[in-house]
Amino acid sequence: MAGSGYIEAIRQQIRVRHYSYQTEKSYLYWNRYFIRYFKFTAAKHILPTHIEQFLCFLANERRVSSSTQQQALCALVFAFKHVLAIDTDNLQFPYAKAPTRIPQVLNDAEAKQVIDQLHGKYQLIGCLLYGAGLRLTEALSIRLKDIDFENRTLFVFRGKGKKDRVCILPKMTIDPIQQQMCHVRETHAHDLSQGLGMASLPPSLLKKFGTSAKQLHWQYLFPSIHCVSHPVNDYICRHHIDPTTFRKALKKAVQKTDITKRITAHTFRHSFATNLLRRGHDIRTVQELLGHTDVKTTQIYTHVAGLHQTGVQSPMDYS
Repeated sequence: MAGSGYIEAIRQQIRVRHYSYQTEKSYLYWNRYFIRYFKFTAAKHILPTHIEQFLCFLANERRVSSSTQQQALCALVFAFKHVLAIDTDNLQFPYAKAPTRIPQVLNDAEAKQVIDQLHGKYQLIGCLLYGAGLRLTEALSIRLKDIDFENRTLFVFRGKGKKDRVCILPKMTIDPIQQQMCHVRETHAHDLSQGLGMASLPPSLLKKFGTSAKQLHWQYLFPSIHCVSHPVNDYICRHHIDPTTFRKALKKAVQKTDITKRITAHTFRHSFATNLLRRGHDIRTVQELLGHTDVKTTQIYTHVAGLHQTGVQSPMDYS
């Protein structure tokens, strides 16, 4: 049970709860690592104290971050609770306190400078990250049906926390999106001519819509170059491009600028929120656009924007 059977049992429990594919990969990775580390041969040998030992190993020898420790803990606790039926409430492990970070942001000129160094579909993705405040996975997961040109909105289906929301569609992205949609139509027509054309859908949606998943409106705005086997249902489909491809393009774009800040795909989302607050938009509106459950999460951007300073002047600048 501690080998492939145990891992498969974890996978089944994850899918019963409709967790995301990224969560599935993460949970299986940490449980495989856990099993290899202790060389378990049977589930009866696995005890809660092993979790404590494993987390100490990660902290002291691997020197992982507090967030990585938390990720590993969640993965192991899930397996103990739902597969082994073992209580883990009394774990004796000193958790590392995650630092409170203020995100790095770009001003409007810097954001556009980076975006100008991107090309083709990657430039459009950058525009959506900064112009609509999307997470990278949300931008890549846009389907043709999610775009409303008339109302200039984007529908985000099951964003972080499985929450749907509606975002603004930047006016300057309309023409590039329409050009990208033409590319999607051509790609989809070719797939259909080859007897393919199925969109990559979550299992629950595939069961509901079946072969109608071949319709154009289900296709991703940023389709991958190759068709692949669906990770859950095994049918041949065309997924969206891998996030890594955009990250590589972004890294090259940043190197062509004179900006010294650390820039990731998520920096655009931070910059979107900060620049809206600087322009006087109320925090509740920004919270809704970002999809934050708690306004406290959004309030961090008031610090980034300098709104907490209330006009305080440095003593070095006194006349």
